[in-house]
Amino acid sequence: MGATPAAEPIEWSIVTSPSFDDFVRERSAGLVRFAHLLTGNPDDAAEIVQEALTNLYPRWTRVSAAGDPEPYVKRSIVNSRNTRWRRVQERPVGEPSLLDGVSADPVNAWADSQVFGRLFATLPTRQRAALILRFYEDLEFAAIAAHLGCAEATARSLVHRALADLRTRLPRRDDD
Repeated sequence: MGATPAAEPIEWSIVTSPSFDDFVRERSAGLVRFAHLLTGNPDDAAEIVQEALTNLYPRWTRVSAAGDPEPYVKRSIVNSRNTRWRRVQERPVGEPSLLDGVSADPVNAWADSQVFGRLFATLPTRQRAALILRFYEDLEFAAIAAHLGCAEATARSLVHRALADLRTRLPRRDDD
């Protein structure tokens, strides 16, 4: 009997979908900004986006075949934020006393933005997400509904309630 030829080593590689890579490359910065506005913390935002993209990868073919995957990812980001919030029993704390003395003076613009950020953080996550999508991402209510996985009327209601809550808690200015 002759010698059997040595088997060649098998090269294992992870096959990645170029379209998934392109999506991550093109949209990850925007997704992190979205998550940062939602969480108020850049480190949490990066973690939540990484988690959402990691969960998206095995489903990429199905999700991308259904259309634009961005609403799916944003809904995943909102859901992850809610899950983390429930898990650690984190409760945003807003101090209405911080709103005393808020002025339109440009020198105080930074302080005003900090106060608004704290006030914004007290809104429920879905209301914050709806406001971010409406006014930061400049989306219509139908698109907001798709991102949040709800009816268009619910998206309108979330935006309306969030704005009403903010209006009641922001101090009135003399020039208004």
